[in-house]
Parts: sequence; structure tokens; C-alpha cells
Amino acid sequence: MNEPFRCHQGIAAPLYRINVDTDAVIPSREMKRVSREGLGDGLFANWRYADPATRQPNPDFVLNRKPWQQATILLAGVNFGCGSSREHAVWALKDFGFRAIIAPSFGSIFHGNCVRNGVVPVTLADDTVAALAQAEQNDPGRLITVDLENLCVIDSDGNQHPFSIGEDARTMLLEGLDPIAMTLTKDALIEEFLERDRRERPWVYL
Repeated sequence: MNEPFRCHQGIAAPLYRINVDTDAVIPSREMKRVSREGLGDGLFANWRYADPATRQPNPDFVLNRKPWQQATILLAGVNFGCGSSREHAVWALKDFGFRAIIAPSFGSIFHGNCVRNGVVPVTLADDTVAALAQAEQNDPGRLITVDLENLCVIDSDGNQHPFSIGEDARTMLLEGLDPIAMTLTKDALIEEFLERDRRERPWVYL
């Protein structure tokens, strides 16, 4: 189970780069932990640290700068999360504290991993995301609201930017359901199907 997501307001870190793959999100050498906890330390390790081995921070990287060290929303570029299917990429983002990612498009597997782990993948037009990122660069610390119930992003000027997401994905995120819990919500329908199937094909259950 995940933390339900209804409406979240937070600082948005501008990382407006295209084709950021999952190896950039978390390099393979950072995936040696036996649990998901602590993976946020390896998030964007090749960019975040001047020396990943000693963890000497790169002062120019966005997540090392105030106020984006406390960001809970990420503003990203086209095709964010492309590349391998590693779920660790989402785990690392979540462990760092991100609740939502706003981008023009996502890698398809990464998008699904976000939903399954309670991180909201918001798709907005490229020029809209670029404008939000530029506004954040010009005035750091501007708050953005991601309203999943009403399917809109509200910027710090009060402008609303509608977005869409699949209904099953929205339900999982709103209710904090993982795939197993989502399946169990269909328990009555599953039992109804099995009962009908038992009547129609009793030999299968012998």
C-alpha cells in the first residue's frame, strides 16, 4: 500500500532535460541495497555529486541548491524515465521525497512504475512544462499544486493546467493501492466469474 494522493502542494525542482533515462535517475552501482530505503541517496548520483565515491556534492546541480533541496515535485523534460525498466528509479525519487513528476512525456514502463509506487506522473504540454521550469528558475521556491482529484496543476500565479491520466491509475493513486490491492477491489467480480465458470465448466474444477 502507498500513501493516498489527493492534492499536494510543494516546491518544484526544475530539471528540464530531455531523454533522462533510468540509469541517470539512479546508476546501477547505486542499487546494491537490500531494501528501498536509502535509495534517495543515489538519486541522480552522477550529476548530484562531483565525486560519487566520496559523495562530494556538485554545487551547480539543482537538488543541491536551496530551496530545491526540499523539492517534492520534479519538473522534467520530454521522455523522462526512458531506458531500462528498473523500478529502483521510482523508488529513489520517492525516497528522496518526490510525490509527483511533471513532464511532457514519460517512458512507458517508468510511468507504470510511478503509479504502482504512489508517485503521480503528470503529463502537460512541453511549452507549459518549460514555462513552469523557467518561472521556477527566475523565482526559486514557487509552490505548485498537483490536484489529482480535479486533474489539474495550479501554478503559483493561480493558473490551472488540466491533465489526464488513466482511470485505473488515478484510482490506484487516489486510494494508495498497489497492484495487488487494486486487484482485490475486484474481488466480488472475480468470485462472480469463478462461480459462473464452475457452473459452465465443472470438469475444470474436478
